[in-house]
Amino acid sequence: MTSPIVAIVGAPNVGKSTLFNRLIGRRQAIVTPQAGVTRDRQYGHVEAPWGSFRLIDTGGLTPGEDAPFQKEIEQQAELALSEADLMLFLVDARAGGTAFDQELAARLRKHPLPLILVANKVDSERQEPLVDALYELGLGGAIPISAEHGVGIDELLDAVGEHLADRIEEAAAEEPAAPEIEAPAETVDEEPAREPGPPAEGIRVAIVGRPNVGKSSILNRLLGEERVMVSDIAGTTRDSIDTVLELDGRRYILIDTAGMRRRGRPKEAVEVFSVNRARKAIERADVTVLVLDGSEEFAAQDAHIAGYVVDAHKPMVVAINKWDLLEDREQKAKDWEEKIRWRLRFVKEAPLMLISAKTGQRVDKLMDHVDRLYACAGIRVPTPELNRWLQRISRAEQGAPAKGRSVRLLYAAQTGVHPPTFTLFCNDPRKIHFSLERHLQNSLRENFGFGNAPIRLFFRARRDTRERGS
Repeated sequence: MTSPIVAIVGAPNVGKSTLFNRLIGRRQAIVTPQAGVTRDRQYGHVEAPWGSFRLIDTGGLTPGEDAPFQKEIEQQAELALSEADLMLFLVDARAGGTAFDQELAARLRKHPLPLILVANKVDSERQEPLVDALYELGLGGAIPISAEHGVGIDELLDAVGEHLADRIEEAAAEEPAAPEIEAPAETVDEEPAREPGPPAEGIRVAIVGRPNVGKSSILNRLLGEERVMVSDIAGTTRDSIDTVLELDGRRYILIDTAGMRRRGRPKEAVEVFSVNRARKAIERADVTVLVLDGSEEFAAQDAHIAGYVVDAHKPMVVAINKWDLLEDREQKAKDWEEKIRWRLRFVKEAPLMLISAKTGQRVDKLMDHVDRLYACAGIRVPTPELNRWLQRISRAEQGAPAKGRSVRLLYAAQTGVHPPTFTLFCNDPRKIHFSLERHLQNSLRENFGFGNAPIRLFFRARRDTRERGS
């Protein structure tokens, strides 16, 4: 039995995303004064004094309006309500129950889902009389809160707990009993496994690229449902959306990101936020999928985005989408291979896939590359084996000129995975030439199977803390 689910609904700009961030305890959803920023449904986890639940943030509902993406926003909200056990209908108390609120209330009164009316932007006791005016919505008394300042949140959580009491008991009854754990026998320290499996929560996969290359379509194709909105209009996705994917016993957290425009091109503040969120999504991902539009020419911005991935030291799969639109595909495949290897030459032989999110062609194979890259980035080399390798390299390099002077490599230790990270001690880090760094990285790949995973090297002097890293 999964955790209970609560959905937040309401008109635009009443503070739904602010309340969402407040309840989950972090700034996950974009919050701006501009209405219509949230479009897809977004999920978060809430820990309350009485238990936990999943929370869904939805786009603003505007009955009777022909606003951009309104049909798709409505569909996403309906999907959220179909999953939920309880809805929070959020209104702006200072607006006093608008015509939109009246129309939404009429619709929600007919909905079978239990409902809590929440009056937001009540910052002081002087504003509480505004809450009484909301009785005219016909939904009973409202709980006054200020999502921005945290006022009334405890009372709201208590009300949610009362509504979900039966559901929480059901979930608790389904929890398996904790197994008895025997005291471990004494063991000799062993080297850690060279290829650790994926984390229990799943491999985090960021889907990145320019606007309108098909990122959301790929995510929906993988999930087999319309999880995020898809439109021919560039910039449809505004936020970074996390979604769980279960595939053949494997688990992933897919992160759909906003399209990243060329520097200086975003015109709205929300677009700037979206690009920043996309870059943060790259930083918290385990593997990235860079999506290119096969029906267009390779763009300079494609290389810029790949540069963000390289700067974050993340493994990358290059997916050329919209392959179904192309003629003479065999020749096009050769052309793209040549372009990618030249334009992305700073990426070490990233896997290249020709896919179609529309037809599903080879989309499911993406996750095989993700698994392989994740495994390569998780390899840990036993220290004795690592230093035997370094001794061979050191003998070959001994006396080799680097900036006009010689360098002696002494010993090494692996200090991390995802990305594989090594600290190499030498006579003087200042003597390390970039060509030697590249040689060491390539040799590590060839000798220990790191494949396309990025490798970080730090050089330290044996007797001081002077350090240089790549």
